[in-house]
Amino acid sequence: LAQGSDRRNRDPSHRPIATSDPVKFERIAKDNMQNDEGRIVDLYLPRKCSATNRLIPAKEHSAVQLNVGQVDENGIYSGEFYTFALAGFIRSRGESDACLNRLLHEKGLLTFSK
Repeated sequence: LAQGSDRRNRDPSHRPIATSDPVKFERIAKDNMQNDEGRIVDLYLPRKCSATNRLIPAKEHSAVQLNVGQVDENGIYSGEFYTFALAGFIRSRGESDACLNRLLHEKGLLTFSK
């Protein structure tokens, strides 16, 4: 533990972000908040469960995200899709199939007629 803290104190890449030098702050902020095209992006965007509207934490490994593609009358993928996120809470209760059926029916992608 002592060696790690010494190494961190000597490593120049472990500097605090808050600095009084405007040039250093501008460089640090630019590196972290812009992509290669120059667009400003957030570092983390939380997902919400499509069925319950609960926030899905970043460390929840049981959550899934599904992209359901749109097809034309010939069954050819049109390039458009709907995204659904299901939290692990729904999956652990065994309700993900029913919730996904409800969500697809609300979007008009699934019918229950025979």
